[in-house]
Amino acid sequence: MIEIPTPTPLSLYVHVPFCASRCGYCDFNTYTATELGDNVRRDTFHEHLIAEIRQAAQHLAADHRVDTVFFGGGTPTLLGAPALNQLRAAIEDNFDVSADVEVTTEANPDSINQEMLEALKQGGFTRISLGMQSSAPNVLATLERTHTPGASSAAAKAARAAGFEHVNLDLIYGTPGETDEDLASSLDEVLDAGVDHVSAYSLIVEPGTALARRVQRGELPMPDDDVAADRYELIDDRLSAADFDWYEVSNWAKPHAECRHNIAYWRNSAWWGIGPGAHSHLHGRRWWNVKHPHSYAQRVSADLSPMQDEEILTLEQRTLENLMLGMRMKDGIARTDLACSEQTIVELRDQQLIEQESINNEQRLVLTRKGRLLADYVIRTLAA
Repeated sequence: MIEIPTPTPLSLYVHVPFCASRCGYCDFNTYTATELGDNVRRDTFHEHLIAEIRQAAQHLAADHRVDTVFFGGGTPTLLGAPALNQLRAAIEDNFDVSADVEVTTEANPDSINQEMLEALKQGGFTRISLGMQSSAPNVLATLERTHTPGASSAAAKAARAAGFEHVNLDLIYGTPGETDEDLASSLDEVLDAGVDHVSAYSLIVEPGTALARRVQRGELPMPDDDVAADRYELIDDRLSAADFDWYEVSNWAKPHAECRHNIAYWRNSAWWGIGPGAHSHLHGRRWWNVKHPHSYAQRVSADLSPMQDEEILTLEQRTLENLMLGMRMKDGIARTDLACSEQTIVELRDQQLIEQESINNEQRLVLTRKGRLLADYVIRTLAA
């Protein structure tokens, strides 16, 4: 009998670089209408993305099966449901796609409505991730978010009503001016929305952003690390009490609701990034596309690769990445995958930052909750 090789699981990321307005804290590769210029049309941009999907299939379709698809940005839903469904169909037409494929789109609460949600569900989308960030008006104003308080939970409920299997809400905590009561109210809204996944990130002031300029001018204080740690514990307490469990430092899910696409990243699996500025990883090779939508569109329209540059990761780099990514997950890292001394492990355990657990008959090092707050320090120590 001839043994047929099992296709390698593949994750596709599709980057939609459009936003209705730019949030003050954001440094992603996104563009508002006034920043795009006359040579890029939002209403036809999905055609360029489809062209790269076809290019990718020529390299990958023969021995890969698509297990997850994630539409990010930007605000993918600004393309509209017909264009997103065409992109979803193009993946189906060009790749072997798993029967239980996870298909996610990001969205802002003010970029969707019930009709769109129902159309996306009918088009094969299974998961939606909504950018809530906060329910406090003062926090939303500082972050320069355009939606109103309550819009996020309403959008999440609408997604559930449309039949979405999984709904995520994103939170940002530690914003200057945010109080414990503000965060508690945000968590109340999250839990009232009936979602099964929550991502919560401490605000980072990225260089070059409007928020960074406000901090530099003294208009806003720099976020406080100790306050952020307290807020993280509040989030973890509230979500744990509501049947959510952390599975990555910044992500909590109800049973069987983990985001499979992001897990593929954290496990350093194979993924291909479609769109301007998107990154890809395959067999220790990493590459990324040109950033501006105009340059990207020109290349794929001419049937040229949009790749800007690449790097081949050394064994040392791959080992470090596996540590950096894997240690952030609840099942941690196998002890046998670490070259550090036993003394280092003992010291981190004495500091109550890690525990050693037997998972599937394998000894693994996992973060304690205190360790989650100091994950970067733990990783640096283990890598030293």
